[in-house]
Amino acid sequence: MSYIDGNLLAGEQVVYRTRLHWLLFMGPVLFTAVVLLPIAWFLDNGTWSSYAWIPLALGLFILLATFIKRQSSDFAVTNKRVMMKVGVFSTRSVELLLNKIEAIAVNQSFIGRIFGYGDIVVTGSGGTREAFSHIQGPLEFRRAVQSVTDRLSGPPQTAAPPAGGDAARK
Repeated sequence: MSYIDGNLLAGEQVVYRTRLHWLLFMGPVLFTAVVLLPIAWFLDNGTWSSYAWIPLALGLFILLATFIKRQSSDFAVTNKRVMMKVGVFSTRSVELLLNKIEAIAVNQSFIGRIFGYGDIVVTGSGGTREAFSHIQGPLEFRRAVQSVTDRLSGPPQTAAPPAGGDAARK
């Protein structure tokens, strides 16, 4: 069970859910391919051939850690609040009521716009600023918060005419 599902309040429903973007794997994959594989090849062709598995195991460990980081991240918009959680052993979680959110900033690089990821900064009342990087679909996340907030606020109320109609105004 995910963090979000385990911490929903009574009557609370998830409107939008996302996690860290898959491009998070690009750094570890490039590091493994460019640095660790040549080291393993060099060790395998020399007198150190019995140690060639060490760089490959290190690359696998880095990829596994990145996979766990992505799987353990959870970002959701519910009909009552915004919930965000990252980490396994050392976790960071933020839960903000929708009526306490003042702004959600989205920062996307050119590559982020192409691949659909970015950074979000949620500003709560009292100046609380929570930043999260490499979120998949940050514009959709912000749009979900705005749509739920609009639904909760409802249509604007108009002032009722004074009792008694025109006679009361004279």
